[in-house]
Parts: sequence; structure tokens; C-alpha cells
Amino acid sequence: MTSSSGASRRQVLAVAAAAATAPLLAGAPAEAKPKQPKTWDLTVLGTSDTHGNVYNWDYYKDAEFDDSKHNDVGVAKLATLVNQIRAERKGRATLVLDAGDTIQGTPLATYYAKQEPITSTGETHPMANAMNVLKYDAVTLGNHEFNYGLPLLATWIKQLGFPALAANAINAKTGKPAFLPYVIKEVRLGGHGAPKLRVGILGLTNPGVAIWDKANVEGRLVFADMVATAAKWVPEMRRRGADVVIISAHGGDSGTSSYGPELPNENPTALIAEQVPGIDAILFGHAHNEVPEKFVTNLKTGKAVLTSEPSKWGQRLTRMDFTLAREKGCWKVVDSSATTLNTNTVVEDPAVLAAVRGQHAKTVEYVNRVVAQSSVELSAAESRYKDTPILDFINHVQTEVVTAALAGGAYAGLPVLSIAAPFSRTAVFPQGDVRIRDVAGLYVYDNTLEAVVLTGAEVKAYLEYSAKYFVTVPVGAPVNPETISDPAVPDYNYDVFSGVDYDIDISKPVGQRITRLVLAGTDTPVAADAQFVVAVNNYRRSGGGNFPGIVKTQVYNAQQEIRQLLIDWAQAKGVIDPADFFVPNWKLVREGVPVF
Repeated sequence: MTSSSGASRRQVLAVAAAAATAPLLAGAPAEAKPKQPKTWDLTVLGTSDTHGNVYNWDYYKDAEFDDSKHNDVGVAKLATLVNQIRAERKGRATLVLDAGDTIQGTPLATYYAKQEPITSTGETHPMANAMNVLKYDAVTLGNHEFNYGLPLLATWIKQLGFPALAANAINAKTGKPAFLPYVIKEVRLGGHGAPKLRVGILGLTNPGVAIWDKANVEGRLVFADMVATAAKWVPEMRRRGADVVIISAHGGDSGTSSYGPELPNENPTALIAEQVPGIDAILFGHAHNEVPEKFVTNLKTGKAVLTSEPSKWGQRLTRMDFTLAREKGCWKVVDSSATTLNTNTVVEDPAVLAAVRGQHAKTVEYVNRVVAQSSVELSAAESRYKDTPILDFINHVQTEVVTAALAGGAYAGLPVLSIAAPFSRTAVFPQGDVRIRDVAGLYVYDNTLEAVVLTGAEVKAYLEYSAKYFVTVPVGAPVNPETISDPAVPDYNYDVFSGVDYDIDISKPVGQRITRLVLAGTDTPVAADAQFVVAVNNYRRSGGGNFPGIVKTQVYNAQQEIRQLLIDWAQAKGVIDPADFFVPNWKLVREGVPVF
């Protein structure tokens, strides 16, 4: 009986096991997986630092734009990429943002700010014409939006068919935002019947405006810290129903500033992502870098924040893609990615070209006007490491203007020095006809001329600071002009003086390189307590570059644009001859031996 009972038990177990495995053997499905939530997608396209570029055109060369990497430029190229993506997505949610620095940077932009200002003519700015065709959803104000004063900026903003944002630009009198801080866009995630998503877009401009355009904003605007401003407005946007928060920031991600610690951080994008919860992505600009995709972990939530920077001048378009799902009645970004697209892969959009064609043609005609004859060819190619006539041309004109303005006054007895920087490595005055575009190519910024009083000690300290531009090259080591400068220091942050004679010893450490500093044409050392009037551009005098001793009350400030002073001087003389202004006064040395 025992044997029989054991056999029966084994048979029952075998039958049960067979029954359990039969469905599997018959190909029946395994245990069902949890149902995946339905997802939707959002695409955000971003531009930044277009700097007045609409056509793929180099106004300084009077030719199609090209560089060593064969990049293209301009809003017309960007528009083609944007339209292609919009068509590809066939009505699904696609937003287009810009992170600032739009209305300055080319002769086209300058012409409609200076020669025929839109504040006087009522004409629509070419960048408004171009961007309206592209149909942006929002633009952030960059620091260069303030270059031409608040009235012109206000006029341009009124001409736009979309909002201009700058949450941290505060009205100095009221303490309230001077511009729209943010916008919440409601978009449909697909065709008819698809759910809606509310996208919050916060704009942050650069605090450096307070230095770089002090004359235009002092007493009118205050620029708050970008991180603190984001911390204030992001939760507010969430409270007001933003499902997704995108920041459009005109500040790089290095965490450093060109002007030192006296103002809020110039390049805080990574800090914003780290310190402020509730941000899904940041489109940023200002640094002119290409950052296709970079994730920054928020220190409070552990969430990865997507960031991207689309280079400069319209050379790249950022594309951010988001996958979203509904969880407990709320939208959540479950995946995100970004890349940058090269505008040299497409043709220019004909609608954008048409919108700006007349203004482009007028600018081309203007910059090709002949203003003088040059007796010889003058080039800026070596101006970074050799004393060249073309840079002395700038210093001569600045010295002459300031000297004339101070004649008969309290500062008339002081020697006038002048400061210039080798902005451009490609500027050339050809022998023969010199056109406006040649002069504009030499002085590419819209700076105005100012003057301050410096002591001999301050002049030396300034020159020592400038001399950090060069790498250290020991005596006997080969010298390569192409690698003689520190790549971390831009050309516009190397200044040369006229009016004193000096040597820069690049074999010595930074801070000990000015080994000879004497009064012009003499062997008399510059005394520490000697006084000089120094002609300088407004950017530098306001603290741009953080040069020592230069942020002082001006003894001259007639709000005259340096580029126009150069054009006027050339036009009045009719001839540009180095014999009239070239006075070699500085050189690179090693232990007193000239490098070149």
C-alpha cells in the first residue's frame, strides 16, 4: 500500500507539472510585462549670437562668407534648417528660441543703428525682418542688445513678432523687471486631439552690461545675478503651470568672468543647472562656443539638466529633443538629447533673403565707398607680436582727437598716450583705394573714445597685465609667431600703447615682463608718479577685460565712435601714409634681444 500511495503521489505531481508547463510548450505568452506609459515628444531649436548676420556674406571682404572650416553664417541659413525640421515633424510641437546678441556685429546691423537709425526713420530693423520670417517663439536679450542705447532697443523689441526676455534686467527706479521675464507657451503634442503641454521659457541676460554699456544703462537698469534670478522665477513658472522649463541664457558655462568679482558671474550656465531645481534644459550663448550636448547634474535633485550652445553668427543650430510621459496627472521628461546642425549643409531661405534684400544692398553700397588712398599696403597680420603701422593708425587718430579736445584745459599740459588692440588678424588697407569696409574690418567693434589720467606706475601695471597675452619662451628656444600667444587670452585682450617706449621680455614670468619703459624717443625712465592722459575705448575703460587702474572718471567722453573717427580722419586727409603716424615704440625681447 505504501508503494502504491507513493506512486500515486508521484503521478499527481507529474500531471500538475505537465499542466503547468503545457501552455509554455504550446507557445503561450509568458507572464505579461507592465504596460509602458504612452510618450510624446517636444523639439526645441536654438540659435544664439547671430550678431547681425542675415545673408551668408562678409561685408569686410565684399564676398560670400567663408573661413578655414568652411562655415556659413546668417539667419537665412538657420531658417532653412528650421523649416526642414518643422516639415519633418509635421505639426508636432516645435519651438524656436534665441539666446541673444542679435542686433550688433555686422555693418548691416551698424548701418541701421548709426547711419539710418530705426529710431529716426521708423524702418524695421533687418534683424527684426529676418527673425519675424523665421517665426521665433522668444528671444533673450544679450549684452550687445544694449550697445546702441535703450530707445533703439525698445524700438527693435516693438518690431518683433515674438517676446523678448530678460528676467534679471531690473528697472533701477521701480525695482521691477524692465523687460518680460518669461513666457509660458501652450503647445499641442501632435495633431488634433493630442494633449497640450505648457512650456515655460525664462530669459536671462548678462550682468556685464552694467560695465560694457555703462553709459547707456547707469541709473536706469540694474542687472541681477543670473543664478539667483533663475532661483526666483523657475518655481514661480512652475506654480503658474509650466510643465517643462527651458532657460534661454546669454552667459557661457565656464563659471568665470572677464571683469572680475565685482559683478555677478558672467558665465554661470553650469552653475544655474547645478543649483536651481526644476529646470529641464538650458540653451545658452555669449561664449561663441559649440557645445552640442552637455548634461549637468542638479545638486539638489540629482536630475541631469540638458544644456547646449550653438556657436556663433548662425553657423550652428541647436536641436533639443524631449520625450515626455504623464505620471499621476503631471508631465515628466523621461528622456532628452541635443545636437548641433551645421548651416553649411543647406541653402539660404529665399523668404528671409527677400525680407532683407534692400537693406543688405544698401549696406553693401555703403561699405564699398572709397574714403582715402593708401600709399602702401598696410596689414594687421603681425600686429599681435610686432609694432605695425596699421595699429599706429588707430592710436594716432585717438591721440589727435583727445589732444584737440583737451587743448586749453586743465589737462592740456599732460602727455597723451593711446591704447589699441589687434582685434583683427585679417584687416588690410590695400595700396590705393581704401573703402569703409577696410576701416570697419580693422576696427570691428562699436566702441566709443574716452580718456582718463593714469600715473606712470599705473601705465606699467597695465602693460604688465597686457603682456600675459604671451606664453613664456626661454632664451634660445625657437619662436613661432602662430603659437606665441596664450590661447586662453583673446586678441582683443592684448593692448599696445603709443606715446611711451617699452620692451616686453617674453622669457620672463608674467608680471615681470616690462623691462624697459621710457618717455617717447628718450632713455628717460617713466617715473612712477608721472601723469598721463590715456585715450582708451569705452569697453576697456568700463572694466572690460579687468585691466588694472583704468576704471576711472573720464576726462574726455564725447560719445564718438572710434570706427567713425577713423573713417572721418581718412576722408579728411584723403591719403593714408604711414609717414604721418607710424612711430615704432614697442617690441618683444628676450634678455634685451629683439625676438623679431
